[in-house]
Amino acid sequence: MVNDIISDTITRIRNASLVKSQTVFIPYTLLSEQISQILEKEGFIDSFQRHSKEKLLLFLKYKGTDKKPCITNLRRISKPGLRIYSAHKDIPRVLNGMGIVIISTAKGVLTDREARLQGLGGELLCSVW
Repeated sequence: MVNDIISDTITRIRNASLVKSQTVFIPYTLLSEQISQILEKEGFIDSFQRHSKEKLLLFLKYKGTDKKPCITNLRRISKPGLRIYSAHKDIPRVLNGMGIVIISTAKGVLTDREARLQGLGGELLCSVW
């Protein structure tokens, strides 16, 4: 049993991307589904679908003929031992807006841009570029 679902999800995606796998299974939780929706909307993965009651199937995205991963870096920010919270004015920019920060807010899981526009702060889950 995994204690930190977000870190497990991020690690599985990162490892599958490094070996240029087309698909990856991640444990199904509402949070992992919301993170997958954001990654799909932002163009980091092709798509995802619920494979079973306990698993999500992600279809990873690559660019070019040499199959460079669209996800260059995927890093956990807030960890179980050290939670990182931020007001909407203090949300960090990743590579001057080229990447995104995924934030857990009172209105659900949002990207850094959406949270700034709505004036919401929250827990900084991870950064992607």
